[in-house]
Amino acid sequence: MFIVCGLPGAGKTTLARQLESKFHAIRFCPDEWLADLALDFYDETRRGRIEALQWKLAQALLARGVSVVIEWGTWARSERDTLRLGARALGADVELHYLAVPVEVLYERVKDRGMEYPRIDRDDMNRWAEAFQEPAAEELELFDPPLT
Repeated sequence: MFIVCGLPGAGKTTLARQLESKFHAIRFCPDEWLADLALDFYDETRRGRIEALQWKLAQALLARGVSVVIEWGTWARSERDTLRLGARALGADVELHYLAVPVEVLYERVKDRGMEYPRIDRDDMNRWAEAFQEPAAEELELFDPPLT
């Protein structure tokens, strides 16, 4: 299992698509499901339900030996721990790909792509950066080394 971790604009989708292609994996991106269902990106209840469904499907695939890419952002260590431990319980290797990008760059990327509605402003990005739990060295050691 590949976990792609980072804030909006970090490049998660680009990397997740590369991993999906290279490893013939199934990619789980809640933003795409929300968009396909014409749901609000900022509806945390529905996002949580979609991520729960994606995790259920991911576990079924992992149990069958199919590689998966989790492209949720995984802002909290507890979320990353739950995914890692759940996948390991199924016998899967688990990689964490953390995309560390300065807040100023994140904001410019998000502003330039203009896909979010309502638009993300600098205060949003700063608030999210403060809430984000960056993976520390001891956490990174819990994951398998990248195959890439």
